[in-house]
Amino acid sequence: MEPDALSLAMGALPPSPEAEALYRELLKAAPVPEHEFLAGAAAPAAARRRLAGFLAAGLIRRDADGLLQVCPPRTALEAWAAQRELEAARARASAHALSELYSAAHGTGGAFVEVAQGKFAARELFRVLQAAARTEVRGLERGPYLPDAPPAPEEVQLDGMRRGLRYRAVYDGSVLHDEALLAAVREAVAGGEQARVFADVPMKLLLSDADRALIMLPHPGGGDADALLVYPSKLLEVLSELFEVFWRLGAPIQAAAGGPAAVSPDADRLDPGPDPDTQRLLVLLTAGLTDEAIARDLGVSERTVHRRVSRLQELLGARTRFQLGVQASRRGWL
Repeated sequence: MEPDALSLAMGALPPSPEAEALYRELLKAAPVPEHEFLAGAAAPAAARRRLAGFLAAGLIRRDADGLLQVCPPRTALEAWAAQRELEAARARASAHALSELYSAAHGTGGAFVEVAQGKFAARELFRVLQAAARTEVRGLERGPYLPDAPPAPEEVQLDGMRRGLRYRAVYDGSVLHDEALLAAVREAVAGGEQARVFADVPMKLLLSDADRALIMLPHPGGGDADALLVYPSKLLEVLSELFEVFWRLGAPIQAAAGGPAAVSPDADRLDPGPDPDTQRLLVLLTAGLTDEAIARDLGVSERTVHRRVSRLQELLGARTRFQLGVQASRRGWL
């Protein structure tokens, strides 16, 4: 299909309300002479352009008598979709070739790694990779954060979750020490993100499906500076497995304080069984979080955390917290 005809066809296809209305009118009137159909249109010039688009797309045809006939749309739209897929494949091939030329000219990486220089380029890639994801976005999240860029859920993430994307993130334990950051994380969880926390997350990483990864490189003054864009390779496989390791080690973050797995501030006595409060405390301990971070997550004082841990150690016969984790695991409490 020629480019001009293609652009007309794209304008003629949904989601344009005007094109859809015109198509409905054609369904009622066809077969009909073109001049007669245009004479009854509210905007004949615009209707003529849309008819040209319908013809180019194969949605309608002129028969031997010059009458406009409506064609079955499935064949036309499948051909249109095939054309878009071909163009997308060509665009990806061009992007790959241009990327290699760019890397060669600027010395910004090898065949499977590119460097995005500057925080604006890095943040744009961070947004684009989320928008391009088809099934899942995974991330390791750690500070420091710039004052104007807290880890609040961005619109691209909210849009992704609305269209069914799965979001999984592991946050550094420092997020539990900042009320504003923790509130932003809980907002994301309330929107559908699955979030966990680990004591010491080593980097800021984004994984878009299993296709690409973005490593955000920290700026000495705080926040993100440059970024490494990683394409399918052994390095990408390692980064993917690295995320899964921290995901398995992390403790779940609740959508709001005082959730079903959170400890009530006045709950001082422990039941010997693996009740939700006890399990939550153990999970946070095994994730390596400090008592201060655990207290913030549970909504209790550090003194209460100390007391509850001591009682658990006494109950399970553990002298150290490491032994406590081992004993709890043996009992199936974790």
